[in-house]
Amino acid sequence: CMAVPAKYRHMQTFYRYYSGEKKAPVLTVFIGGNHEASNHLQELPYGGWVAPNIYYLGYAGVVRFRGVRIGGISGIFKSHDYRKGHFECPPYNQQTIRSAYHVRNIEVFKLKQLKRPIDIFMSHDWPRSIYHYGNKKQLLKMKSFFRQEVESNTLGSPAASELLQHLKPTYWFSAHLHVKFAAFMQHETNSKEELPKATKFLALDKCLPHRDFLQIIDVEHDPNAGDSLEYDAEWIAVLKATNSLVNVTQSTWNMPEKNGLHAKWDYSVTEEAIKEVLEELNHDLKIPCNFTLTAACYDPSKPQKNMEPVHTINPQTTEFCAQFGLTDINDRIQQAKEESSGRGECEEEEEEEMDSTGSAEEPSEYNTDNSGLSSFNPDEIMLDDEGGEEDLSTCSVDPSPDHPPEFSTSFSDIRIMPDSMAVSSDDAMDSNNEELEKSGGSKQVEEQSSTERALKRIGGDENGNSGVKKIKRRNQAIYAAEDEDK
Repeated sequence: CMAVPAKYRHMQTFYRYYSGEKKAPVLTVFIGGNHEASNHLQELPYGGWVAPNIYYLGYAGVVRFRGVRIGGISGIFKSHDYRKGHFECPPYNQQTIRSAYHVRNIEVFKLKQLKRPIDIFMSHDWPRSIYHYGNKKQLLKMKSFFRQEVESNTLGSPAASELLQHLKPTYWFSAHLHVKFAAFMQHETNSKEELPKATKFLALDKCLPHRDFLQIIDVEHDPNAGDSLEYDAEWIAVLKATNSLVNVTQSTWNMPEKNGLHAKWDYSVTEEAIKEVLEELNHDLKIPCNFTLTAACYDPSKPQKNMEPVHTINPQTTEFCAQFGLTDINDRIQQAKEESSGRGECEEEEEEEMDSTGSAEEPSEYNTDNSGLSSFNPDEIMLDDEGGEEDLSTCSVDPSPDHPPEFSTSFSDIRIMPDSMAVSSDDAMDSNNEELEKSGGSKQVEEQSSTERALKRIGGDENGNSGVKKIKRRNQAIYAAEDEDK
């Protein structure tokens, strides 16, 4: 999600960081999206170091750095997996390789227990409706294939939108849609005594030459604080309070709510509980630098055959869970697998149960399914249905002005923006957005239409006859190649 130094682009360099041969020069805090090494990130459900000086927030997490409170949620939203537990583990099948990075309701529920202010929050996909708070006209000029979802208010994650309304962070950073976009959202107050809050939203483009993928922002912090990453006491207390809700099955379930069906629905923590966490840690919140190698480093001089990932229990997670009395999700999954194997259940039945992409979708508190990319996006890297390694994947044609998309006239309640959202004008660039739109003292706006962009990525013969439009999938070699956008 976060833009990182260009040197991280080359995987060989990253493996030097992972092995400890080199240390990342800048402390980096990140969340996962839908193109990560899911097997490695799953080792750290509560967060941890993926390499020295590079910290992953986990499925959801909150940390502090020099007094700045940073939170985030990993993955993308898919309604058919939203109410399931974290049941996936390596080796994955064709369904779990995708569902492993889908957001779950328990993570949203945990974050909604927070009461203290958040300075920075990160999500991979955009919060639904955020596009109404910035220069929507310019966004649709650059990405015209978003128009149908923007006008029907279905683009983005409804779960992230719910968190945005609840947490009201000062900054919210996202990625996923591969376009730079800034917005300014003014939140309504619940009472006259409450001071109004506002969120500055920023999404960045892909990390490619001549693209807006990097932004430097100055954030108010405590200059006297140490330079170590720290645990957040309230978040640790919330993890302890919600530990009994951990689910490692694919059974769908709803989080406790005040509907007469649950004896307890409020899992927010008291000041006393936060104080207990501080006492447990002797008021030393510093996150230990306990990175541990759990996989052999890639050596390009010694190519190896493709190896199937194995389910790994990471020592960082074991230590974290033991310290705070939490359930080690991967250990629980391993126990469930052993119990299942002991009952003699066959693998075919297990794979059938793990199918999370079937047509019989379970109901969700969100009525619409959305990954943030249901429209054709020529910039996105899509996993094909077979999960193979072929270079080309077929995509649909984006809507043209001559054939406008048909919009549904009946929207579910999740598509209707709440009253707390005061929408800005489509083409009004609020002065509050200028801080986020500036990059290196200058603005760079892509003037190409989506059709022009697509033509550069879609193959065809010399006469322009392309037949079925296809998009070449990118990999790490793209960074050594000449930029297609020149």
